[in-house]
Amino acid sequence: MMQAVSRRLIQRPLAGGASIYSSSSLRSLHGVSDHLSGNDNRRYSSSLATKGVGHLARKGTGGRSSVSGIVATVFGATGFLGRYLVQQLAKMGSQVLVPFRGSEDNPRHLKLMGDLGQVVPMKFDPRDEDSIKAVMAKANVVINLIGREYETRNFSFQEVNHHMAEKLALVAKEHGGIMRFIQVSCLGASVSSPSRMQRAKAAAEEAVLSALPEATVMRPATMIGTEDRILNPWAMFVKKYGFLPLIGGGTNKFQPVYVVDVAAAIVAALKDDGSSMGKTYELGGPDVFTPHDLAEIMFDMIREWPRYVKLPFPIAKAMAGPRDFMVNKVSFPLPSPQIFNLDQINTLTTDTLVSDKALTFQDLDLVPHKLKGYPVEFLIQYRKGGPNFGSTVSEKIPTDFYN
Repeated sequence: MMQAVSRRLIQRPLAGGASIYSSSSLRSLHGVSDHLSGNDNRRYSSSLATKGVGHLARKGTGGRSSVSGIVATVFGATGFLGRYLVQQLAKMGSQVLVPFRGSEDNPRHLKLMGDLGQVVPMKFDPRDEDSIKAVMAKANVVINLIGREYETRNFSFQEVNHHMAEKLALVAKEHGGIMRFIQVSCLGASVSSPSRMQRAKAAAEEAVLSALPEATVMRPATMIGTEDRILNPWAMFVKKYGFLPLIGGGTNKFQPVYVVDVAAAIVAALKDDGSSMGKTYELGGPDVFTPHDLAEIMFDMIREWPRYVKLPFPIAKAMAGPRDFMVNKVSFPLPSPQIFNLDQINTLTTDTLVSDKALTFQDLDLVPHKLKGYPVEFLIQYRKGGPNFGSTVSEKIPTDFYN
């Protein structure tokens, strides 16, 4: 009502043709600053704020109906890590903008994770700079989760893992109001890696930090969770063929991490006082595994007798090679590789471990979960006789245990 009266007063002229009140006097009358009224033309001296997002206006007790002050554009939110990150951002009262390029059903499950209107799907084209600017326009935080571990006929490793990240960083720099930029890479990213994806991720890190030196880089190890791309393919293969191929003998070492812990690390970096800006974190699980060790946990959870076939690297590469050779030579999409992914096979030739002097979960005041019990319970869906199929703990105890 007051706004309507104010508009009429502004528009009603006096006899001499002047308005009763000027817009500036009305703003001072109602205590509205130039910044809130949209007339603030100040430019930021830096593209990123110097103290994280700690100074943003907050309201409420910190739940999903509160206001955290964070308006985050999460690129790649419809992927594996994305759903866990959106859930953790939304439950603390952040507004999450979800760019997507496929069907409108793709981000539908994310809308339920926040309060009404807090999770906003926005269709965009990753190759169109104006489209990227549109989904980033209202944000003060940008998180890039875009990545893929195999090539398609439309998107190469370089375009998905490197060039898109570089484009997002340049647009964020031009934006002028982005307070935090977080680039999610992968553990093992290096220009000397045998994996083309890891080399592309390393190039993306360099490009992002060149455009935005205050950006934060997260390097998660192989992630484990309900929708993961390691234990699920293994379990499906075992269910179909009755055995699991161990590429290279399954002797390389790596540190798989629970996906919820990676999402928590990203949120912790956003909530700090800016101490994580310009730093790189390597996010590995608390234990070192070989593929054979992890497969034993998988077999135990699906209650199947472990059966393996050790597959030498040359044979595995020969089995995976035809898809890579044909991907750009046919006019139709090829099936996505599961176990026999040539680039992933190349990563198995070296160990992928957290560096000794790297910043880790501990530097974000977090303790990652061990990969036993709850983090792998989703595998019970692969028990061939239902969730209660197979031996239980009591049945494994020797009969003379109580004597």
